Amino acid sequence: MPGNAKGRGRERAARPVTTPGDIQGKEAPSGGLTYRDAGVDIDAKMRAIQRIRLIARGTFKKGVLTEIGSFGGLYDLTAAGPFRRPVLVSSTDGVGTKLKVAIQTGNHKTVGMDLVNHCINDILVQGAMPLFFLDYIAMGKLEGEVMLEVISGLARACRDSGCALIGGETAEMPDFYKSGEYDLAGFIVGVVEREHVIDGSRIASGDVLIGLPSSGLHTNGYSLARKVFFERRSLKPDSRVAELGRSVAEELLQVHRSYLPVLRGLVPTGALYGMAHITGGGFTDNIPRILPRGLSARVDLGTWPVLPVFQYLQREGRVGDEEMFRTFNMGIGMVLVVPLHREGEVVSHLDKMGEKHYRIGEIVRGNRRVILAQGNPAEPARAGAAP
Repeated sequence: MPGNAKGRGRERAARPVTTPGDIQGKEAPSGGLTYRDAGVDIDAKMRAIQRIRLIARGTFKKGVLTEIGSFGGLYDLTAAGPFRRPVLVSSTDGVGTKLKVAIQTGNHKTVGMDLVNHCINDILVQGAMPLFFLDYIAMGKLEGEVMLEVISGLARACRDSGCALIGGETAEMPDFYKSGEYDLAGFIVGVVEREHVIDGSRIASGDVLIGLPSSGLHTNGYSLARKVFFERRSLKPDSRVAELGRSVAEELLQVHRSYLPVLRGLVPTGALYGMAHITGGGFTDNIPRILPRGLSARVDLGTWPVLPVFQYLQREGRVGDEEMFRTFNMGIGMVLVVPLHREGEVVSHLDKMGEKHYRIGEIVRGNRRVILAQGNPAEPARAGAAP
């Protein structure tokens, strides 16, 4: 693709990379164009990649067989553990227009964490533990420090979860993105024992829904949120909003939390019949994805404390309830489906982990949809919740 450095990526040659001065041949004719003239600086990119290697290497663990820069990342699956019937689970996602806020503020330190944690949650709902992660960064003009901030965030989240940042691709695309703009996507692979796969097939009427709190918007609903804050209210990223207790940027850049530390110990027990990561599509579109035919989920409104940011967005944007629940997570980032007879076991585990949790509804007969019903004031799940 003209003007795109993709394909050079983060390759590592079998011998040292040559510089233009090392190549024997005729000199470029006077006035001849170079790739740099077209807006792509390969030398700057290679310098940045050398620094990236050091950052990524800090996430490596047993099983990683290649350095950053190979054409493909190699991972020895036997290093993942003594699985009898290992199943690989993969997922891919992006950060979306949350990147616009990062670009506006010049704060690129957390979007990499958002991406990794989002992808971890997506495979966690099927019971998978992360093995390795790859990223894709596309920029209008390569800005080394911005790229390093983003990748440092990726690496931090990978280290926290025991996931190896095994490779990636950096594309400089001056005719596609404006200078200062970039896009970010990620790809994750995890593993789960076949008998521990969570696929929703055991879900039945009468099972309870337990909600775990989010840290904010996570990575969805940002186009609407930005419209409310920056267009309707004419606020700036550094504008402080009293009812939020922080600035707009601080609120919008809250890190998408990972639920792996809290739920890792519950997966092998079989007590989780289903999990739904509440991302794009909110409650309305995500919970039905795990429901067997003939079942619906009744979500009892008022059974958990809705975060102030969602109350603000609904009021200032005059957004209806149904639209809110289809766009945002409303303060619940992960929904667990648990059989009634094992609710106490799950709640006890969450309490020990210091995780707040709320019984937010139950599974009922229906046609794979979410029924929003008026519930009781916010209460913890039956056996109590962490303060």
